[in-house]
Parts: sequence; C-alpha cells; structure tokens
Amino acid sequence: MKPLLASLLALVAAVWGWDVLNTSYPASAHPLWISRQEALYLSGYLSIALMSLAMFLATRPTWLEAPLGGMDRVYRTHKWAGILAISLAALHWLIEMSDDILKSTIGREGRIPKEKFAGLLKVLRDLAEDIGEWAIYAVLIMLVITLWKKFPYKAWRCLHRAMPVLYLMLAFHAALLAPTHYWAQPAGVLLAALLAVGVYGAFRSLQGGIGRTRQAAGEILAVEQPSPDITTVRCRLDRGWRGHHPGQFAFVTFDEKEGAHPFTIASADQGDRVIRFDIKALGDYTGSLAARLQAGQDMRVEGPYGRFDLARCNPHARQIWIAGGIGVTPFLAWLESLQSAPAQAPEADLHYCTRDQARDAFVPRLERLCATLPRIRLHVHGARQGASLTAESLSRSLGSEKQAEVWFCGPSGLADALRNGLDRLGRRLRFHQEAFEMR
Repeated sequence: MKPLLASLLALVAAVWGWDVLNTSYPASAHPLWISRQEALYLSGYLSIALMSLAMFLATRPTWLEAPLGGMDRVYRTHKWAGILAISLAALHWLIEMSDDILKSTIGREGRIPKEKFAGLLKVLRDLAEDIGEWAIYAVLIMLVITLWKKFPYKAWRCLHRAMPVLYLMLAFHAALLAPTHYWAQPAGVLLAALLAVGVYGAFRSLQGGIGRTRQAAGEILAVEQPSPDITTVRCRLDRGWRGHHPGQFAFVTFDEKEGAHPFTIASADQGDRVIRFDIKALGDYTGSLAARLQAGQDMRVEGPYGRFDLARCNPHARQIWIAGGIGVTPFLAWLESLQSAPAQAPEADLHYCTRDQARDAFVPRLERLCATLPRIRLHVHGARQGASLTAESLSRSLGSEKQAEVWFCGPSGLADALRNGLDRLGRRLRFHQEAFEMR
C-alpha cells in the first residue's frame, strides 16, 4: 500500500516541480502570491491523482492482487487514497480561501495575472469552479461519516454510492481549471491519464459493472447456528463459480437491499461448487442472519478474492499459524484441503485464541481436523481458562529456529501486540496478515 501511494505522490510532485522550473513569472509578482498559486496547483493535483487511484481501485482489479498482496490490501489502499485525497482537497480549498489574508497583509500588488477566457470556455470554467466547491463540501462530509465507525454501515453504503458522481464533478473541475500550459508538458499527460482511469472507474461503478464477471448465483443448502454468535451457511453455486483456493474470501449477497458483504470461505474446494461460510455476529445484519436465512433461498457470490493462500506458505520456513476468534475461518479451509493428503501437510503450529475454550464451537472442529494431520500441532488459548498467546511464548517455542513465518488472521490489536513483541525480542519474522476492513 505505502509504496504505491508514495510512488504516485512522488510522480505528481516531480511533474509539478518540472513545471515550476520551466515557468517564468512576471518580475512584479510577489513571492507569496507565487507560492500560493503553486501550492494551489500542487494540492489540487495531488488530490485528484489520489482520488483517481481510489476510484480505479474500487473496480476490484484482480491483476493488482499479486503486487499488492490481495484484494484486502487493494481495498486498504483504496481507503487511504480516498482519505488522503479528501484531506488534500480540504487543503486546496483553504489555500484558495487564503487570498483574502494575502490581500490584507501584502496587498493586491504583486498578484499573478489571471489567464483570460471568453465565450463557452469561460462559462464552463465558472461552472467547474462552482461544481468543484460543492463537491469538496460533499466529500468532506463523506470522510467524516466514513471515519465515524458508529455510523450505520447500510446508510454509509448507500451514501458511498454517490462517490462516483462526486468524483466526476471534481474531475470536471480539475480538467477545466488546470493551467492551460500543463497540457503541453508532462504534467498534462499524467493528469489526462489519471483522469481517464478515474473516469473509467466511476462509470464502471455507476453502471453496476464491478465484479460482474466474477459473480455466481447460488442456493442456500443449510443454515445452522453452532453457537449464539456464529451462523454457518452452506451454499451450492452455479457453473459460473470458478472454484477457490483455501483461505480466500468472497462478497456475498443474501439480500439485494442489504448488498454484498465480504466473508471468508470456511471450507475447501471439493469440486462440487458447495462452499461454507461461518459468520460471526458483529452487527445488526450479521446478528440476524440465522433468523433471516433458510434453506432453498437464493443468494449470490462474487469472487473469490484474496492471497491468504495455503499454497503461498514457504515450504522451507517453520510455519506459525495464528487465528483469533472468527479469524479461524481461513485456517478451517486450509485444514480441510489437507485431509485428502495428510502427508503433504506442512509442519506447523496452529494457535487458536478464543475467549472461552469450553464453549467455543470451533474448538471441536479444529481438534477433529488436526487429529488426522500429525504434522499440525494445535494450541488452543482460552482467555477464560487463563491461557493467552504472547510474543514471549511464541519466541520460546521457536527456540533457535531462525527461518519461520507467521500467518495471522484475527483482531488487529492482537496482531500488533505479537508483531511488536517479536520485534523487541529480535525475532524478525515474515508476518502475513489480512487487512480485512472494507470500510
């Protein structure tokens, strides 16, 4: 995520800097007025560049999963590109408003002469300026709602559908108000390319084309509730389903009004297009699924996505698999996929962290699956039983082993504690973690 965002910001800064070096200002221009204008150009350019990236990433380009590390990372990059873009749009607006401050301090003298336009172009530029201002207000409101986690997801999702329209308004603003001399320089070429991919993403979203080629219809076979906060749904998909690798996830639509939600596929691919989801009650929607769903009901799945794949484990490194709560689902799929060939299972320690080992519905399933896989050592850490997984205990279990990698799925707080603790102990392990947060 960080390299992609940093590379884009650096590229925009480079072409902007090239323009600055090749622009001549009147001798009468005051340095503060020059600085304001260039800051206005740079903040606007950076904002629309990041917004274009965010809009393109919203189309779920599967070819970016490998370089970015999975669709969860693609969405994380989309999220932070959007946050940075809106923050820079706010800065752009503040810089625009700063002209009154400069007028009151250094006066109007030394201002840079404005470009003259007439006819239709002048009308369009005036319209673009007004549209851009109102769009900035709207995206600022969207940013506040997105960061306010208590705002209902369903309402947020409905409001989020307006983002392609707001982007098109800002793209119109950027294209019309960009300095005319940009279009004969690298700055204009890059801006045109960014606007093209952003507009493509916006129209793809408005047309409902995102993920359409990866969708498969299906039918619910069974709905079970192994514990009060877990709903297990077994589904059979049509021939449009391409199959999946153990550990991948899919966007599942049980109710068209509710829309798609991402859930990890908790079963291995047996070639019969039957898949299982173990869904934890984390909100009003997931908490009511057991009452809403029934066998025979139609549903739709889009996917699969993700790179949390058993096949990507390093066969030469000691495997440490860590699951926290509902984060056990990809490991259930891993274990199921190994049942047909136990001898091919890698040597691994599977640590499952749960609140109450005695009441956890996943513990018996884990024990049953691991019983046939002698190379997989299961360790259950029940908080109520006084057992907890720490970086120190992990380090002791590794002994003098230097080549090891961690595959983690669970709460980010636990991941941060383990990763930071291992770093302090001098254990620089390769740490694979799903960034499973789509909002």
